[in-house]
Amino acid sequence: MYSEISAAELETQLKDGKSINLIDVREPDEWQEGHIKEARSIPLSELQDRISELQQGDQEIVLICRSGGRSGKACDFLQAQGYKVVNVTGGMLQWPGEVAFGS
Repeated sequence: MYSEISAAELETQLKDGKSINLIDVREPDEWQEGHIKEARSIPLSELQDRISELQQGDQEIVLICRSGGRSGKACDFLQAQGYKVVNVTGGMLQWPGEVAFGS
């Protein structure tokens, strides 16, 4: 089973300056409507083709979507490939911090 973190815990870690390998797996239109500025957009539909873009050193990969469902599927897939992953429970619906817009 993979690890989980709440959106509020994620915000605290980012505010504290922790370097986080954060991937937003929502589709491009959802990304445009608002995302965490530290995140990178790799939609779930493209994840398998773009898997080489995920890893950043030994950092675990933190995945977020709208509510936690798609990021959970991404975690299942990536964990099976041997990656260390963390799912953001509640996703962007629970995100208490600021959001960035556009690309």
